[in-house]
Amino acid sequence: MVALATLAADQLTKALALHRLTPGRPVALAGSWLRLNLIRNPGAAFSLGDRATWVLTIIAVVVLVVILTMARRLGSRPWAVVLGLILGGALGNLVDRFFRAPGPGRGQVVDFIDYFGLFIGNVADIAIVGAAVAIGILSLRGVPASGQPAGRHTEDAAEHHA
Repeated sequence: MVALATLAADQLTKALALHRLTPGRPVALAGSWLRLNLIRNPGAAFSLGDRATWVLTIIAVVVLVVILTMARRLGSRPWAVVLGLILGGALGNLVDRFFRAPGPGRGQVVDFIDYFGLFIGNVADIAIVGAAVAIGILSLRGVPASGQPAGRHTEDAAEHHA
């Protein structure tokens, strides 16, 4: 559900940005700190890899497969939310890669949220970065993805075999 909501929010905001914004004409929200500034990004973060869009598409597909595989073993709601955010964000940008110009697997991602004039992203990027921060916090707090305390799984197995 989190993945679908993230994907929907990402695609809706991109559609609005494409409809209402003009490339090269930023709209200030909070001075130069936060602006709406429409661009089409063929690369990854900071437009890195702009000549290897197909590689980024393959990486995104691999990430999706890994997340879907991990989802089967989840027993923790916080980890499910985090993986849902990553999945939704990855799908949001992957939809652009497959269905936007210049063509399937090479499509450019719609970015429109300009942070301090340093980089421009979208809702999918916010979900992915937020999930990365949450993963760090969950890991530091020792929250297992299984939902069971560390060592619990082996104790249950020992009781079952006894």
